[in-house]
Amino acid sequence: MVFFLIVVICKKFEIPCPLEVAWIANDLVNNTLIQPTAMAFNITDGDSCRPHYFIFNSQTVYAVPILTFSFVCHPAVLPIYEELKGRSRRRMMNVSKISFFAMFLMYLLAALFGYLTFYERVESELLHTYSKVLETDILILIVRLAVLVAVTLTVPVVIFPIRGSITHLLCPGKDFSWWRHSLITVSILAFTNLLVIFVPTIRDIFGFIGASAAAMLIFILPSAFYIKLVKKEPMKSVQKIGAMFFLLSGIVVMTGSMALIVLDWTHNTPGGGH
Repeated sequence: MVFFLIVVICKKFEIPCPLEVAWIANDLVNNTLIQPTAMAFNITDGDSCRPHYFIFNSQTVYAVPILTFSFVCHPAVLPIYEELKGRSRRRMMNVSKISFFAMFLMYLLAALFGYLTFYERVESELLHTYSKVLETDILILIVRLAVLVAVTLTVPVVIFPIRGSITHLLCPGKDFSWWRHSLITVSILAFTNLLVIFVPTIRDIFGFIGASAAAMLIFILPSAFYIKLVKKEPMKSVQKIGAMFFLLSGIVVMTGSMALIVLDWTHNTPGGGH
């Protein structure tokens, strides 16, 4: 993520605006194999190179679910706590605060500089936008390879809790079986590959999961558990009222976002998959 962020910031000062100039530059690179310099392009184009602080359209509905999904790290909490030296609740809270702040800062800077590079032409998948403009750029290819390796190496970590949950749900109390273990793993990988092939953009996956599972994990379930399990606080206490408000907010976010996303799918049918 740090490498990706550095490249995004650097490319902001290399890719000219308006974007048509960058396409011309890319054609020159492909035809002459000479890397043009950003100094050769000083063309500006009014609104196309002017940031809009807020844009409301059919794609805005994906913003909140994707933001929610980006901070879902629940499967990693217990393994990190187990590996923490001198572990305690206070130390784990410090780790969580530092981690969340670091990720928030990197997400914010990557999104900000990505938008300030392409403005209204930015796509839901930032790397695809770079690839359209800089098809032969070695640095962008390295970033794409790094992201691919990172995602590939993350798959086993994510599959482990998913497979364990499915096993406990479908086969509780049964002894370990290699064929069941392998079947669940292959099924998860096959389903994931089908999503990658047939879902047009990763925005749809992040949006739907963020509106459903992420809203449950971040808003609804923690609030419901607190209200149900903490008996020492009365229902009229500030803590319980706050938890109830958080619970209702999660329900509103989940139902509203999912409904709007489904409406966007039905009214704005995207193209084919990858």
